[in-house]
Amino acid sequence: MKLLRYGPAGAERPGMLDADGKLRDLAGQVDDIAGEVLTPAGLDKLRAIDPASLPLVDGNPRIGPCVGSIGKFMCIGLNYADHAAESGLDVPPEPVLFMKATSAVCGPNDDVMIPRGSEKTDWEVELGVVIGKPGKYIAEADAFDHVAGYCVINDVSERAFQIERAGQWVKGKSSDTFGPTGPWLVTADEVEDPQALKMWLEVDGKRYQDGSTSTMVYGVRHLVSYLSQFMSLQPGDVISTGTPPGVGMGQKPNPIFLKPGQTMRLHVEGLGEQQQRTVASD
Repeated sequence: MKLLRYGPAGAERPGMLDADGKLRDLAGQVDDIAGEVLTPAGLDKLRAIDPASLPLVDGNPRIGPCVGSIGKFMCIGLNYADHAAESGLDVPPEPVLFMKATSAVCGPNDDVMIPRGSEKTDWEVELGVVIGKPGKYIAEADAFDHVAGYCVINDVSERAFQIERAGQWVKGKSSDTFGPTGPWLVTADEVEDPQALKMWLEVDGKRYQDGSTSTMVYGVRHLVSYLSQFMSLQPGDVISTGTPPGVGMGQKPNPIFLKPGQTMRLHVEGLGEQQQRTVASD
C-alpha cells in the first residue's frame, strides 16, 4: 500500500493510492496515518479495504507528511562511508544518533525556509523507516517485523548551526521545514530490499547526489535493533537513515549552500519524489 496524508497543513486527511495511482480518501476508515493505524493489525485492516470503494479525491491537493503525530524523529549520521569521507570524518564504530525536532516535519513539496542568519543550509536525501510494531531490545533477526514501511526524507541541515555553534547537531537539523517527509508511506511488504534502493537529489536541475542504500554502513535491520537497545520504539516513530555523498558541504573545490529561490528535487526508488522551493524564513 501507498498511504499518504493530504490537505492544508495541520488539517491533513488520511488517504491511499489505488492501483491506478489515484488518490482515495480514508477519512471514513481511520482518523489519521498515525499511531495504532501503523501497527500490523492496523495495516491489515487497511489492506482488507477495496480501494475502489473509497471516495476519489478531486483536483491536486497539497500532500502533507506521510506520517502524522510522529513521536520520535531519529536520524543517523555518517552512515555512508563515502559521505563520511567527503565530510572529513571517520566511519563511526557505532551508528551516530541525533534527533530532529518534530516541529521540523513538513510536506514533501512544501517550501523549505532558510533560517535567519543562515549561511550554510544544505540538503540530504535519505531513506526514512517508519516503525509499526512497538518494541525494545529487538533482535536483528526480528527487526523487519517492527517496520511499517518506508518513505523519502530530505534531512535539511544548517551546517554552521550544526558544527560551528557548539553542542550537539540537533540545532542545525531542527529549523522549521527541515524535515520534508513523503510523499507516501510505502508499506514494508512492497519494498523487497530496503538495502537496494537507488536515490538522487538535484538542485536547480543539477544532480549532486546519486547513490544507493546498498552502500549504507549500518543497514535498516541493524539500525532498528540498535536503537531499540537505548529506547523503546513506538508506532509512528521515524528513523532517517543517513545520506550518500554529494551534499553541498562536500562540494570541491568550494562548498555550495542553498539560497532563497532555488528548487530541490529528490527521489528514492519506489518511494516517490519530493520537490521543494527555498524561501527566506518568516
